[in-house]
Amino acid sequence: MEPVNLTKSQARKITLYAAGLTKRAQFGKGKEAVYKVIDHLGFVQVDTIYVVERAHHHALATRVPGYKTEWLGELQAEGRIYEFLTRELGYIPMNEFRFSMLVHDSFSTKWNSLPQAEINLMKKVLERISREGPLAANDFENDRVTKSSGWWDWRPSKIALERLHLTGKLLTTRKKGFHKLYDLTDNIIPGHIDKTKPSKEEFARQLIFRSLKALGIASAREIAWNGRLVKPPVKQELEKLVNTGEVCQVEVEGVKGVLYMHAEYKKKKITIAGDAFVLSPFDMLNVYRHRLRDFFDFDYQVECFVPAAKRKYGYFSLPILVGDKFVARMDSKADRKQKTLAINNLHFEKAKMSKLMTAKVCEAIQAFAKFNGCTAISVKKSNDKAIMKRLLDKL
Repeated sequence: MEPVNLTKSQARKITLYAAGLTKRAQFGKGKEAVYKVIDHLGFVQVDTIYVVERAHHHALATRVPGYKTEWLGELQAEGRIYEFLTRELGYIPMNEFRFSMLVHDSFSTKWNSLPQAEINLMKKVLERISREGPLAANDFENDRVTKSSGWWDWRPSKIALERLHLTGKLLTTRKKGFHKLYDLTDNIIPGHIDKTKPSKEEFARQLIFRSLKALGIASAREIAWNGRLVKPPVKQELEKLVNTGEVCQVEVEGVKGVLYMHAEYKKKKITIAGDAFVLSPFDMLNVYRHRLRDFFDFDYQVECFVPAAKRKYGYFSLPILVGDKFVARMDSKADRKQKTLAINNLHFEKAKMSKLMTAKVCEAIQAFAKFNGCTAISVKKSNDKAIMKRLLDKL
């Protein structure tokens, strides 16, 4: 089959539609819309950084106006979603649990020759949860022998809990304060859910369709990265799906390499409403930074992982999208005591900003402040004084 040729503008439309960002409320409103977002994207990344509201809530609030953070816990309690690892930790539709089983196997293989003392501790932890029900890490005695050397230097009981989680014996929910609560997997997975272990070929096909549905357009390498813990035969299955017409090869002007697209996007008529979104650094759209450069001409990096002296835009700079253009990035912090969204740096890109675009950015920032429980907004710095003045007049 001949590749589908796309302009960058067409590629952006497909990418934004797949990401659920062509317009506000693309999936509707209310708790059911939250499930639709997770079901469509297949994965919403969890992150612990709390400078502003955490990434998973942020990503959902971006797509579901009026989002309430408790809805995520309610969907989990209803057995419709679960939290586990793919490329990172995130929320996944419960009906896809069977595809986690190969990830369980990969960790089981990794730890198949642990010292007997560590195996015994895992058995004790599992037996206690079996008897007592869901437990958090701090429900276990402090069994540390040496002083902690940092955040990831867990004590033995916490390591045992995580190993049991990653090998499929335990699943987690979240307590107030975002702490994990561990329970037996069979207590969390509803009885009607298919637990048949897939083959690596099945896993690869699921990975391909899931990735293309959420990313719109992707390379084999990007798709494979989502399943790197299993290492399925992505290239071989892509070739089969191209031959059956279920997946299309794509060439995007100015972008090197072979790309792929779900066939359902081939004839889809997509309209971009021109709405503004303040995005999380860990949003599905921002996962692969090179895609932002290739399709949107936007060079972005979350700088919380960059040494302070080398940061250009700020510790937790959030991309601002209007229509199909990234127009700004906003380093901000929610001061929850003062109920103020403190914008430390509002940096505008070279894109020309119309009055309507400025108004929409203002509305998006106001909505973001409200979502973070803030009733006031302060702006400390901007590279465009004229636009900042127009924004401050509206804020």
